[in-house]
Amino acid sequence: MGILDGLLGQLGGDNADLANLAEKVGLSPEHAAMAVAALAKFHPMDVDTAEGAAAETGLPTEKLQEIIGHIGGEGALGRYASMLGGEGGLGNIASSFLNKE
Repeated sequence: MGILDGLLGQLGGDNADLANLAEKVGLSPEHAAMAVAALAKFHPMDVDTAEGAAAETGLPTEKLQEIIGHIGGEGALGRYASMLGGEGGLGNIASSFLNKE
């Protein structure tokens, strides 16, 4: 989760790492990583970001909306999504989290 932590750290705010974010929203770090990756995936799509991520992860929409708030809102999520989609195949990291059992 080090790369995801680094990307979250670049966004700033109170939740600079997944463990901190997970604790604040009451999830395991693995579920938080899955949630953040799914949110980043669905952010640029023409669907509700939290609802799309909820459908993919099985996490409640309200929990995903809480995560969006903790990472700095839709604007911060957009920057994170851009970082995941940028050079170096970071989008594959998101996919690997979403495909784990």
